[in-house]
Amino acid sequence: MDLFRTHNNQDLFRKRIRISIADESLQKALDANAERRARGRANAIASLPDWAERRQKAHAIRADVIEHLDEYLSQFISRVQSNGITVHRADNAAEAVRIVLEIAETRTPHLAESGSVRSDAKGLLFAKSKSMLSEEINLNPALQAAGHRVVETDLGEYIVQLRGERPSHIISPAVHLRRHQVAQLFHEKLGIPYSEDIPTLTTAARGVLRQVFLNADIGITGVNFGIAETGTITLITNEGNGRMCATLPPVHIALMGMERLLPTLDDLALFLSMLPRSSSGQKLSVYTQLLQRPEPDQQKHLVIVDNGRSKLRASALKESLYCIRCGACLNACPIFREISGHAYLGKDGAIAPYPGPIGSVISPGLMGANYVQLAQASSLCGACKDACPVDIDLPKMLLRLRAGELPAAAQPAAQHTSRSGAGLPPTLKLILAAYSRIAAHPSLFSLAQKLAGWFAIPLPAFIPLPAFSGWGFSKDLPKPAATPFRKSFTSQPQGWRVDGQMPVKLGAANQPAPAPLPPVPDDLVQIFTRELNELGGHVYPISVSEYPEKLANFLHERGIGCVQMGASVAGLAAAALVERGIQVQHRYDADLQAGITPALAGIAATGTLVIVGSVAHPLTASLVPPIHIAVLMASAILPSLEQAMLLPDLALAPAVVLVSGPSRTADIEMTLTIGVHGPGELHVFVVDDTAGK
Repeated sequence: MDLFRTHNNQDLFRKRIRISIADESLQKALDANAERRARGRANAIASLPDWAERRQKAHAIRADVIEHLDEYLSQFISRVQSNGITVHRADNAAEAVRIVLEIAETRTPHLAESGSVRSDAKGLLFAKSKSMLSEEINLNPALQAAGHRVVETDLGEYIVQLRGERPSHIISPAVHLRRHQVAQLFHEKLGIPYSEDIPTLTTAARGVLRQVFLNADIGITGVNFGIAETGTITLITNEGNGRMCATLPPVHIALMGMERLLPTLDDLALFLSMLPRSSSGQKLSVYTQLLQRPEPDQQKHLVIVDNGRSKLRASALKESLYCIRCGACLNACPIFREISGHAYLGKDGAIAPYPGPIGSVISPGLMGANYVQLAQASSLCGACKDACPVDIDLPKMLLRLRAGELPAAAQPAAQHTSRSGAGLPPTLKLILAAYSRIAAHPSLFSLAQKLAGWFAIPLPAFIPLPAFSGWGFSKDLPKPAATPFRKSFTSQPQGWRVDGQMPVKLGAANQPAPAPLPPVPDDLVQIFTRELNELGGHVYPISVSEYPEKLANFLHERGIGCVQMGASVAGLAAAALVERGIQVQHRYDADLQAGITPALAGIAATGTLVIVGSVAHPLTASLVPPIHIAVLMASAILPSLEQAMLLPDLALAPAVVLVSGPSRTADIEMTLTIGVHGPGELHVFVVDDTAGK
């Protein structure tokens, strides 16, 4: 970043933007991301006819949570503590980092006594799942400075960590890179032969990171949602690394922004139907884990971080706290789609931890005036608001930032009462002040429009006027229209009508589209099978009498002689497999080829398994081996996610995971690759237990 540290902060910001626009490789990477994300999101949303209603309900729920945040936090913390998880509160970034370091210090003596501390360093090995909050508080540099080793385990995060960069996107950290850049990086850093084959690159990362998961002293994750009613910590991933970090290490630390709450599991079902569709175009992410109690012999810590959120909540920007970090506004924004996340620079040249439209609000809102200029990187076209699954009015807040509105603690002392247009050049502030005075008087504004139409001439593009934020330098000032738009209200052509404040042309093309017909009911087993097959899973319908023999035959055909399994799976005792020549063990082993789990339920609409973890049925069987085999009773298949979330076992179990297909990633050039940190194969035996019922 030294290249961009100049005395003129505005020039610094613009220079980085121009470099991004001129980078041909970056432009191709961004174009591919935008096109594929847009297609995937549109197709996923089309599967929910009531999307608009869900969106408004989600907005209302988040508004209620932020309005009554103290009450929800109190309820949530009480339930989390009663579940056996240690809760810490951090007022700011420094305090959050200190808490994590203190947890590490309590772990180090224990490891020293057991002789397991590595001789090459005084510190610990942290396996870390993607967490934007950890970027916000600069956790990694602090841990490394204390002598610890921190490894990002999300594939995209791992790539940018090897490059020494910040993530470029909230959801897709390596969206700015193309495969040849990743190939060269892995060749240099991992010592593998140069290859641009994406599955080969993914397999190389899997091999390295698998050892990190198995040897980590502490796992760190973020929190997508905390459920106040039950004290549930929700993690959503596709690769399986979040599950690994939360399950395998003896200590798990979850970092949560204090605003990331929902009232009930029923509310969670609504948000689970919207977040994956908005972020990655999926009906449901591969893994949705509900954590409620520590694993056996494990410590769990929850660090709840304020870091400016209380001040933001009391400001005109509080709606930004409704954000669920789906990244949809980044994919829709015409500015982000040209410059990427690394162009969102603060006045000191630092890359903002949160880029794009939402980042242009919460970065200055949480971290102060250093990032206030980011609000200028917006066309105010409204695409971000349209894309937001919780209907956050980002354009309104961007305008407020441009007017100088910041939470009081985030402003320099001299600007606490200022509305002077933070981040704007003085000349432009003067022009906008004059414009606001004219626009406040309708007759004067009408006269100004007429004069502009008569006398205005286009400003030549070769006249650079830096004070105009690029107008005249990289953009032309167009000639105002000879006929003001407002005339359409007073002189309407035949065939037009005024709808509210906007003129709308009459005709068939403007009539609302007919409501889609409801889908024809189908057999739930067939729907479940179709949906899971589309996700890369395999379904085998069998009868009760065929169950033990067919399962054993499947394992023999695959050459699998030993599996991880609980004492019994859906009525099948481990002894029945042993009699058929299959060894069964309860604990996970890195060399095992398959794990067998019972499924509490299936969700037909999304092809999802609901798997409950317990001492008798460890969730590692569905996570560590490369092949996951699940047994599901046909009578336990439910139509929808909402119905599954009402199952009483979900609120009582130590942990639950919703599995929708084999693990996957698209972090390299948005190319789907099956099998990352979790299993690469998912096989579901659906046992028909409905005969005679």
